[in-house]
Amino acid sequence: MAEPVFFHPTEAMTVASVAAFLKAEFAGEGGDRLIRGVAALADAGPGDLAFLDNAKYADQLAATRAAACLVQPRNAGLVPQGTAAIVVGHPHAAFVSVSRRLFPQALHPQSLFGATGISPGANIHPSARLETGVIVDPGVVVGPGAEIGSGTLLAANSTIGPGVRIGRDCAIGPGASLTHALLGNRVILHAGVRVGQDGFGFEPGRAKHAKIPQIGRVIIQDDVEIGANSTIDRGHIRDTVIGEGTKIDNLVQVAHNVVVGRHCLIVSQVGLSGSATLGDFVMLGGQVGVNNHVTVGHGAQIAATSIVKDDVPDGARWGGRPAKPVRDWFREIAAVERLARAGKAAGPDSA
Repeated sequence: MAEPVFFHPTEAMTVASVAAFLKAEFAGEGGDRLIRGVAALADAGPGDLAFLDNAKYADQLAATRAAACLVQPRNAGLVPQGTAAIVVGHPHAAFVSVSRRLFPQALHPQSLFGATGISPGANIHPSARLETGVIVDPGVVVGPGAEIGSGTLLAANSTIGPGVRIGRDCAIGPGASLTHALLGNRVILHAGVRVGQDGFGFEPGRAKHAKIPQIGRVIIQDDVEIGANSTIDRGHIRDTVIGEGTKIDNLVQVAHNVVVGRHCLIVSQVGLSGSATLGDFVMLGGQVGVNNHVTVGHGAQIAATSIVKDDVPDGARWGGRPAKPVRDWFREIAAVERLARAGKAAGPDSA
């Protein structure tokens, strides 16, 4: 059985055409050699493009079999004979640009059925409105009054609730579900994303806990991407909002009434509690927890595994449990390490 390859380049590029695309120069022979793929230095073969942007991988560069390697000017002399050196200022950024051109199908979910129109296995309510060019896989359910923009993909077994609006050129991954939501253009939801379910709201009582109606919506603006199995709860009495250009990793929980600004980066297993607010260009590392009603200012960065219980100023870098300015956090860690060393030096009988 042949090993399957899931992504193939959509066009033929040569070493010379890659250099021209990047407005870069290349040194060495083989300008007409075809680039059939991209790969890491250690794995690259004669048809692959690789890159070097960290000198600690110089040994891998010396042994690479790549057709061409993207390098900074200072590293051009390290490229071995038989591999063309394409000289650029930022090798990884250039590598991403070429990869996006060669493999555009890897940028968003694709039809699992190879569909190009509406599958007869889909269930679309008669009152739903789909513009021309929408792709609908088998098992998709589209509820009454929903509207789907042209160029959008609804992958297998995704569910679109009543009245949901999805803009143009979006990709809704397999098994995703959307209710009570309005999506802009070019939004990507990966497999298993849940959008619009009610938030966790209860009024505690001695006899029982009364469920609070969640009557808000989810607003997802243009160019947002949300990773697999992440959840975005609808608002309680105001909308949950994800700002334009924000990228959310897998397994992230966004609670009711949360407002996320534009172009934020939110890494896996982050939890945003109810009514938390993130400014624009905020970056949250993996497993960060943000308490309810906390505001994280524009451009702030929070280190992985931190717990944020207080408002964070614009542009701040915080970390720790509870989170605090990084300098204070590092001082605390250093103080604890000094105490541990002192205790160890004093011996087991020091107590």
